[in-house]
Amino acid sequence: MLYLGWSERVTSNWVLWQRSQAHASGLLILEGTNVTDTASAPSDTSSLDHIIIRFAGDSGDGMQLTGDRFTNASAMFGNDLATMPDFPAEIRAPAGTLAGVSAFQVQISDHDITTPGDSPSILIAMNPAALASELHRLDLGGTIIANEDTFDERNLAKAGYPINVNPLEDGSLDNYTLIKVPMTSITKEACAPLGVKPRDADRSKNFFALGLVSWMYSRPTDTTLDWIKAKFAKNEQVVAANTAAFKAGHAFGETAELSGHKVEIKPAALEPGNYTNIDGNTALSWGLVAATKLSGIPMFLGSYPITPASDILHELSSKKHFGIRTLQAEDEIAAVASAVGAAFGGHIGVTTTSGPGIALKGEAMGLALSLELPLVVINIQRGGPSTGLPTKTEASDLMMAMYGRHGESPMPIVASYSPAQCFDAAIEAVRIALKYRTPVMLLSDGYLANGTEPWKLPDPASLPPIDVEFATAPNAKNDEGEDVFWPYLRDPETLARPWAIPGTPGLEHRVGGIEKQDGTGNISYDPDNHAHMVQIRDDKVSVIADDIPLTMVDGPDDADLLVLGWGSTWGAITSGRRRAEMAGYKVAHAHLTHLNPFPKDLGDVLRRYPKVVVPEMNLGQLSKLVRAEYLVDAQAVSKVKGQPFTAGEIYDVIVGALQ
Repeated sequence: MLYLGWSERVTSNWVLWQRSQAHASGLLILEGTNVTDTASAPSDTSSLDHIIIRFAGDSGDGMQLTGDRFTNASAMFGNDLATMPDFPAEIRAPAGTLAGVSAFQVQISDHDITTPGDSPSILIAMNPAALASELHRLDLGGTIIANEDTFDERNLAKAGYPINVNPLEDGSLDNYTLIKVPMTSITKEACAPLGVKPRDADRSKNFFALGLVSWMYSRPTDTTLDWIKAKFAKNEQVVAANTAAFKAGHAFGETAELSGHKVEIKPAALEPGNYTNIDGNTALSWGLVAATKLSGIPMFLGSYPITPASDILHELSSKKHFGIRTLQAEDEIAAVASAVGAAFGGHIGVTTTSGPGIALKGEAMGLALSLELPLVVINIQRGGPSTGLPTKTEASDLMMAMYGRHGESPMPIVASYSPAQCFDAAIEAVRIALKYRTPVMLLSDGYLANGTEPWKLPDPASLPPIDVEFATAPNAKNDEGEDVFWPYLRDPETLARPWAIPGTPGLEHRVGGIEKQDGTGNISYDPDNHAHMVQIRDDKVSVIADDIPLTMVDGPDDADLLVLGWGSTWGAITSGRRRAEMAGYKVAHAHLTHLNPFPKDLGDVLRRYPKVVVPEMNLGQLSKLVRAEYLVDAQAVSKVKGQPFTAGEIYDVIVGALQ
């Protein structure tokens, strides 16, 4: 059944679904109380305002799961947090090698944060390769928790250590606090009474590590234990083994004289409401669900699996009861073509992919632009070119979003800037596509897609409706005076053409990729008509500038420097600017979510500041656009290492520009 509006039943179902999804990922409900009202820490526990932990091990060691469970427990405890999964592209890289290291970084705090932290102060190294690969990230003087059972001659050689060199024994780690823990052997001992074979017990050592760090950082245990029961309910022995390993790790912390390492990070002060820990792809998917309910228009997703966008297809495939239909197509071209067909049929057409897929979808996007149909093209960017860095982040598809189609084919561009904000960005992309009958590019990236943060679930009643009207009657007369439907008779304000569902009596019309006569939609090769149609399609994107917010600027009006950003650089820029302010610098920050068209006042904003720098995870694409558009000296600051900017890097950029 398709609900065509925000009826009481639909709204109720939407709320219940939100809450059920949040409970599944860990829901924290704060109702009129400050979560910082907690008992004081035990006398043997030190208090910190934040901590940055990096879990690292072999691809088969379950580091992503370990980090996710630690994050979930922290979210339930009420901390603010931000995460950064960091894993190899290979499904199973050679075990024990540097190429096979999988890592997960999380920052938890008692105050508002916007990044997963510049560098960890704690590194959990499950094998020699993890230590060799990740040690350079660790703060000098930081803590290393190493699974000493894996530091044997064979694994040391795989990790590239010289013969007879063991970093746990040779003094090379004297500048760090080293905690050696026989995780594998203790896990096997804990699981042996359960009848678990040693090889199977070895798979549970990540839960031992999770139990240990949960004790060290005062994380609640019930959340993890309940999750183990639910996740592995079909295999009682796996439940028992993982539970035993987790409890053994927790007990090890209590009994191994590690009390000096026990730390408490109090909950953050959050306004009352329902919170969940959410990643960018899930938030984006939920935003699409919300958009179809806000508009009353069913949605069709045509997609082909590709990292890091596939999770959107996975999430939406289970949302049929919200009017969502999904198709896993045979290739990228079929995926976007099916979405164009759905838009022609009166649906919200959506296709998801990453950079390589965008390259393949170009012709069909041009068709949607020529047909002037609502299509949302979601690009979860990754390192390129070609296959590039499938699991590493980059934001180098802005120029392709602007110009990556043949002919003059302008498309509006919306960019998300945080995992939670992906929800709002998805709604905005759908709104523009429906209102202006145009394909829209929505840009995210791998960092946002996989990173998580707490998100306060919005009240559905607070989300503004997306009003859509289909053509229901003829709108013109032919030469014989008969009532006819002209598919390109435009709204004078939005320049959008009417949208008629095929098969509606009296609204027979023809559309296609060949140039059409404005108004009638008849095929036309007239030079003047083509020039007119090219211009009016461009004007239609330009008028959207009247329908988007003006540039939001954080910082003093008399700042000496403006940092202009877009996309996932928001977190690092926000934190870096805070540091600069504390150091006495006058810095402003403007962040763009609409990249085509730009906000109407952007040129005036840029000209107000003596200096403008543009940090980007590319070689300066936004800086080129604003320099060309506004003739301002916007200086590009580039990073193309497959890793996001850190707050420290942005701080250094600010200081360098001002000095």
